[in-house]
Amino acid sequence: MRLRASRLAWLLCGVSLTLTALGTVFMFLDSSFSVGHVFNYWVDVAVMSVAFSTVGAVIASRRPGISIGWIMCAVGILSGLRGLRIQYVIYAFVTAPGALPGAETLALVTAWDWVPYVALLVFLGLLFPDGRLPGRRWRLFAWSAGAVTSASIVALAILPQPFLSIGSTRRNPIGVESIDSFAVGGSVQAAMYSLALVSAASLFVRLRRASGVERRQLEWVTSAGAVAAVGAMSNRAVYPVVEAGWVWWSSYVLMMAGLVGIPVAMGVAILKHRLFDIDLVINRTLVYAALTACVVGLHALVVGGFGALFHARGGPGLSLFATGLVAVSFAPLRYRLQRGVDRLMYGERDEPYRVLSRLGRRLEAALAPDAALSTIVETVAQALKLPHAAISLKQGDEFATVAEYGTAPRAGEPVVLSLMHGGEEVGRLLLSPRAPGEVFSPSDQGLLEDLARQAGATVQAVRLTADLQRSREKLVTAREEERRRLRRDLHDDLGPRLASLTLKQDAARRLLVFCGDTAAAAALMAELKGQTRDAVADIRRLAYELRPPTLDEMGLVPAIREGAAKHEASSAAVFSVEAPDAMPPLSAASEVALYRIAQEAMINVVRHARAKSCAVRLTLRGGELELEVLDDGDGIPNGRRAGIGLSSMRERAAELGGTCTVTPAEPSGSGTLVRARLPLETSGAGAQAPPGGGGADA
Repeated sequence: MRLRASRLAWLLCGVSLTLTALGTVFMFLDSSFSVGHVFNYWVDVAVMSVAFSTVGAVIASRRPGISIGWIMCAVGILSGLRGLRIQYVIYAFVTAPGALPGAETLALVTAWDWVPYVALLVFLGLLFPDGRLPGRRWRLFAWSAGAVTSASIVALAILPQPFLSIGSTRRNPIGVESIDSFAVGGSVQAAMYSLALVSAASLFVRLRRASGVERRQLEWVTSAGAVAAVGAMSNRAVYPVVEAGWVWWSSYVLMMAGLVGIPVAMGVAILKHRLFDIDLVINRTLVYAALTACVVGLHALVVGGFGALFHARGGPGLSLFATGLVAVSFAPLRYRLQRGVDRLMYGERDEPYRVLSRLGRRLEAALAPDAALSTIVETVAQALKLPHAAISLKQGDEFATVAEYGTAPRAGEPVVLSLMHGGEEVGRLLLSPRAPGEVFSPSDQGLLEDLARQAGATVQAVRLTADLQRSREKLVTAREEERRRLRRDLHDDLGPRLASLTLKQDAARRLLVFCGDTAAAAALMAELKGQTRDAVADIRRLAYELRPPTLDEMGLVPAIREGAAKHEASSAAVFSVEAPDAMPPLSAASEVALYRIAQEAMINVVRHARAKSCAVRLTLRGGELELEVLDDGDGIPNGRRAGIGLSSMRERAAELGGTCTVTPAEPSGSGTLVRARLPLETSGAGAQAPPGGGGADA
């Protein structure tokens, strides 16, 4: 099947080339041809025919299932037929009248032979690149285009106009004399060109929706179409005003280069869509197409404006002045256009200082942390013309997205940049390229690295602010929970007990005053004394839970030593406490945290370790106070989860900006080492010197 398609495709290409060659032969046989006539034929007919038929044959032979190749072969054949017919009729009517048969029959199609040619180009734009319409709604337009093409052929075929516009007075034998040729011809041209514009618009509709390979394919064709459009506008709009020969030639060459580039671009897009860097091609195409339009427009403005002002038209002095002005303006104009196109395609990647300055100003104006992160992603996306940018914060071992801008494409993975601060990864910057599969250039990478460095500090500040907010919330929650517990203990336990003491005191007084029963009153007072003792014990317990009284009475080191002595008396392990001779002033919170951690660690030694010895050490290390509780017991069992005691030790240390770790004491796994480090407070706020000294005790 593919072999048949390949043979058919190249057969059609051979037919097109043969028709073009025959037309060329007749062109040189024509005694009235001029240089302009030869140029028009070769560019407008021969080159177009060869380009479309050759590229169409290549596509159809390799991708026979796509209709694009077959349509291009048909365009090439129609172009060759049109060129051969024109040259044949010119020879038969002008060069050698009556020498060739069938000239009048061929001349009948003079008025309308361009219509199917344009119609095929319309459908070529509609069906590119996969041979299908852009959507179901485009079916109506496709049928309408077919109907308009048929009606246009019929309307032009019956116009009462001469066969040719080169001096022949013979009129259309089937023409209707009552038809206004100018009105009908103009209407047909407007209709066909409107179809062509809609077809071109369909390419841009596809381009806006497309992604990946299809987008790259469409970029090739639209870049060639832009060149053709600039040339056509210059040829149709500028030349009639300027009437300078070089304007006509340059615009015509530009237009035909774009038209010839369309089939070549289609072939590259379908067969080798990654052969060249299309972004560079599009960039240079836009720059030089705009530069050409500006140069032509400037020349037309100078010649037309000064000509109208001084009533001079086409003078050599005026043309020379316009040419000099264009030459002087060429370099700065090209530089500005290049910058504009670069900014349009790539954003402000070549102006990093400007982007960083704008980001700094916007960050200064941002009030909330979330607004700062949103400002960063918005600035990055806008500066590089990215469809989506996001920042994710590191929370433990995971990353959570906290700010984003734009919509992430469905296809392709984002580019991930680490946001560092102080050698630590604090977040990630997620960026979607401008097109799926696109790789950021070195200029893009340089700007992104500069932005990432500035964003890293901002992200760290946001993290710290969030941590501070969470700490405040935890502090408020813990305070309220403690108040609730105290209220419950006072209201539900101690309150009723004190009320009961009051009632018993009243009963004892009545026994003594009214009954004189001293024995019953004495027994009641003894019971009252015991309950009072229990109430005092409860009050002491509540006070101890708020802050161990031994810390205020003895100091941190003696309090730890006293606890160690109690645990040694109740177990088989020998406890020792080592501490500096002079302890620095500690805040109340630090004292309580170290004491609770030491107490919890020693309780675990007594309950679980089955140790023979336990050493408690307090050491000053720089700006930190280190507490170690080391035993020679069984160690931590494998797979054992941290209980409430171990978790509370870590939380107490973390609340004060410190750390607490629990690890095996030996590589073999025996023994346990609890190590807590707390920063020393240099302000002394809330700190006091302990009543007890340091020293060592064995």
